[in-house]
Amino acid sequence: MAAKMAKTAKILLVEDNPENRDMLSRRLLRRGFELCFATDGAEAVTRALADQPDLVLMDLSLPVMDGWEATRRIKADPATRMIPVIALTAHAMAGDREKALQAGCDDYDTKPVELERLLGKIEALLKGRAG
Repeated sequence: MAAKMAKTAKILLVEDNPENRDMLSRRLLRRGFELCFATDGAEAVTRALADQPDLVLMDLSLPVMDGWEATRRIKADPATRMIPVIALTAHAMAGDREKALQAGCDDYDTKPVELERLLGKIEALLKGRAG
C-alpha cells in the first residue's frame, strides 16, 4: 500500500552496519523506493544536500558524526530542512524518542525494523511533504 503511493520516492538510508543496510535496502527496493546511502553522519549531511532525497532513514549510532548531530545539521540547512527524517535505533532508551524529535527528527522507530510499521511512518511523512 505504501509503495503504490511512493513508487518513485527517494530515500537516503543512513546505516553503518552492512547487514542492517543490506536487509533494509532490499526490503525497501522491493517496495519500489529509490535508495541512496550514507554510512556515517557526516556523509549523511553531504548526501542529503547532494541527492535531495524525499526522506531520510537515520541510524542514530554512527561513526564520524552521530545521527543526532547529522539530523540537526540537515534541519539547520535551508536546502535540506524540509526533508523528513525518521530516526532508527536499536538502543531504545527512555527519552530517546523525545531527544530525536528535539534534534529535528520527524518520527522515530526502533530496530529491529518492523517493516509494515516503518512503511506507515514513511507513507505519512511523504504524504505530509507532498501536501
